Amino acid sequence: MSFKVDNAIIMAAGTSSRFAPLSYERPKALIEVKGEVLLERQIKQLKAAGIDDIIIVTGYMHEQFEYLKGRFGVELIHNPDYLTRNNNSTIWAAKDRIRNSYICSSDNYFAYDPFETEVDDAYYAAVYADGPTAEWCMTEDAEGYIDSVKIGGENAWYMLGHAFWSEEYSRRFLKILADIYDEPETAGMLWEAIYMRHLDELKMKMRRYGEGVIFEFDTLDELRLFDNSYVNDTRSAIMKELAEKLGCSQAEMTEVTAFKDADNSAAGMRFLAPGGRFEYRYDTKELKKIKEF
Repeated sequence: MSFKVDNAIIMAAGTSSRFAPLSYERPKALIEVKGEVLLERQIKQLKAAGIDDIIIVTGYMHEQFEYLKGRFGVELIHNPDYLTRNNNSTIWAAKDRIRNSYICSSDNYFAYDPFETEVDDAYYAAVYADGPTAEWCMTEDAEGYIDSVKIGGENAWYMLGHAFWSEEYSRRFLKILADIYDEPETAGMLWEAIYMRHLDELKMKMRRYGEGVIFEFDTLDELRLFDNSYVNDTRSAIMKELAEKLGCSQAEMTEVTAFKDADNSAAGMRFLAPGGRFEYRYDTKELKKIKEF
């Protein structure tokens, strides 16, 4: 059996606070990587594969996505709960549009187009970790269906990239989500965490991809490894200003990590620069040294 793809749901609601400080200034999906805006590249790949019905679920800085409606003819759905819930709320916001659907992350970079108009079965994209990994690792049964998912592993296939939900899978998942949506525990769960609790009901295969096909950048340092144009110029007004204050180049500012306030909103970042480790707060613009070298 094969399923004709009805549409693609692209999840773009989150704050991506770990991607400091770029994600404080613009949504991570809208940064440029190797000359292309991440989300625009993915939309073009979907359209090239014959998938024209594209729904983008926004939340954080949602107004910055508005131009995509005119440029690409996509549909935007707003997720009002993006700050208080994990991506299960993005699935819930798009529930009326999910059928035979690709479920995509807006910040993935695909070296080549992985999409197609007909798909054999529900699946999750997987890449191989040669050695230990902290990612969500999977195993499969004799028929190729995922039969275990655990966080962390070694020499294993792990979740990275897009998924395809068949209409039957979508119906089952949305029924489970409806049943547990109002439970306090659900708010913080990724949709994948809900899936891994219901492997017997939610049958999904593993779609293997080789090395160098699917990329995800969780931090500025990871992006710099992939696109070295960000080493000297991060395209961040915050990084530029801080480099001037410290009398160093942006290239000398590394190991950038984010921290949050109690309400889960982005508070600032810590980074290494000549002379020590520093902390910067977005709201007060306070810069202080927290460790001497």
